[in-house]
Amino acid sequence: MLRRNLLWILVGLAAGCSKEPIRSGPLLLIDDAGDTVRLAGPATRVASLAPSTTELLFAIGAGPSVVGRTQWCDWPAEAAALPSLGDGISPNVEAILGVRPDLVVLYRSPSNAAAASRLRQLGVPAIQLLTDSFDDLARNAELLGRALGATDSSEAIIARLRAGLSRLDRRQDSTGPRVLILAWDQPPMTIGKGSFQDELVARAGGRNIFADIAAPSAPVSLEAIAARNPDAVLTTSATPAFVERPEWKVVRAVREHRLVVMQG
Repeated sequence: MLRRNLLWILVGLAAGCSKEPIRSGPLLLIDDAGDTVRLAGPATRVASLAPSTTELLFAIGAGPSVVGRTQWCDWPAEAAALPSLGDGISPNVEAILGVRPDLVVLYRSPSNAAAASRLRQLGVPAIQLLTDSFDDLARNAELLGRALGATDSSEAIIARLRAGLSRLDRRQDSTGPRVLILAWDQPPMTIGKGSFQDELVARAGGRNIFADIAAPSAPVSLEAIAARNPDAVLTTSATPAFVERPEWKVVRAVREHRLVVMQG
């Protein structure tokens, strides 16, 4: 799921977004599960059950309307002060109902389908959104802007995002470093073409050695990693323990400690 790695471009934008007048009237939203959800009017009490959508809601100036978050939603600081409703995957429906939301935003996952269906049966609008790519981010900003009556600020953020990415895009070529994007090390899991992290590497001029995997992430063997012989390993662990494990020594980049550590 998209985290602050993407939303760094949006830092400071929320402060510059003026509060828009709330537009009344019913709204129809089509989410990434293909479901049509009806709102009586712009949402004013939102339970956001994905860190990426929580950050995006604050970025479009809708932070005051967020009444619940996941345990993983820790940015911006105002979000961390909100009631935690637990995990964002297979969430606790009772905990969600406790904050009396008029809109629930879930990550699009088979594990969340039952919760979305149950909430709708109870009269609570619930939408599921994919947050795996830059295109997802722009689309979600547009949809959430409509859902909360904040279309002007969401459109401004989309424009700034696209302009920033255009300036940063170096375009992938055949000479850039070959990178293993390591999502997990026991068992090894890599990031594939379906993730924004693959896009980040490509825009920086690198090449994801597992870009032939269409999914956002997938398990891979150490033998497959060694055979593709990455120039570097990108990891989010500041103190990666796997570099000292004997089985990982088959990967030359690990033996030579050629690591790129990303926070977040």
